[in-house]
Amino acid sequence: MAESEPARGLFPELHGGPARSLPSHTGILPSQVIKELIRSKEIFALREVMPDQIQPASLDLRLGAKAHRVRASFLPGPERSVAETAAEFSLHEIDLSQGAVLETGCVYVAQLEEQLALSGAIAGWANPKSSIGRLDVFVRLITDFATEFDRVPTGYKGPLYAEISPQTFSILARRGSRLNQLRLGRGSPTISDAKLRAVHEEIGLVGDRPGDKPGDKKVKKGALDLTVDLAGERASGPVGFRAKRHTALVDIDRVDVYDPAEFWDPIPATPERRLILDPNEFYILASREPVKVPPDYAAEMAAYDTQVGEFRAHYAGFFDPGFGYRAGGGPGTRAVLEVRSHKVPFFLEHGQIVGRLVYERMAAPPDALYGEGIGSSYQTQGLALSKHFKAFGV
Repeated sequence: MAESEPARGLFPELHGGPARSLPSHTGILPSQVIKELIRSKEIFALREVMPDQIQPASLDLRLGAKAHRVRASFLPGPERSVAETAAEFSLHEIDLSQGAVLETGCVYVAQLEEQLALSGAIAGWANPKSSIGRLDVFVRLITDFATEFDRVPTGYKGPLYAEISPQTFSILARRGSRLNQLRLGRGSPTISDAKLRAVHEEIGLVGDRPGDKPGDKKVKKGALDLTVDLAGERASGPVGFRAKRHTALVDIDRVDVYDPAEFWDPIPATPERRLILDPNEFYILASREPVKVPPDYAAEMAAYDTQVGEFRAHYAGFFDPGFGYRAGGGPGTRAVLEVRSHKVPFFLEHGQIVGRLVYERMAAPPDALYGEGIGSSYQTQGLALSKHFKAFGV
């Protein structure tokens, strides 16, 4: 297959016949439409797109063969491409074909395998993958002529790049490694407070702990509050983890291999149920409330909200349709929080608001939900480190 050709033959239901029409509704595009965009060559890749890259409402993006270590983070601006800007700021080029170490405190820019040739109605948004956020690796999407990160303008045609900056652990990455994911949508996916309130009252999107009633939490500015758990779901278990410094590197393509004790200090529960966040340290905590995302919706948590505190509460803020959701009801799944304080120590108490979860409309329900036999890593999680680590205490 020529390098410039898009993938063929991976999705037989989408080949050999006329293109099906895309849903006319506004909202986030589901997995079956992402497949359709691959068929119509609005998404293509230097190497064929693999079926397991497609999530219920997003596409995993893969690193290409080369990266540049650059002097500083940048946006190219409306007059320049990413390649031109990276060449100007490059300290040296890195070959990812056999794997390479990306070190803490450094900034890298890598072209991704996937490229876009979107129609005029479709735009995109990106987030780090959950496992990458839990490693404290800062990953942002850049497009040519971009003036903001993690946004693909409507009708964009061109290559995609990832800016990568490990903050705590140095990582080993290679061509094909998946660090971030792309959502595509038409129009505005936001929903009104009234609609969100009605869905919350019916399902109990955030909450549903013993004694709660669906809809107990109030809808504010199109979002539902999440609070932190510092009591602990198990009497003998930790309430969080604090990352160690100067550890071994993490191969981001290896799963369930690393001893968590070599990378993390557990944070025990205290009678006061309190925690002081130290500046420049990285924590894994969990929400007090379970979360549900029904099939017609996706959700995103604001990474940094000064109204609830001087800290960042989430790197990988996207929740696929089906996260924590079970037809006929169920308890939901707690959100895991990647937390870093800004500049000053910050005092947290059990039940304190740490983030706001914004629900977004899907253009159509996906053909497979998160957790339904598609290899979803965190559908039944409590407090959990990334999938690279063995279970704590095992």
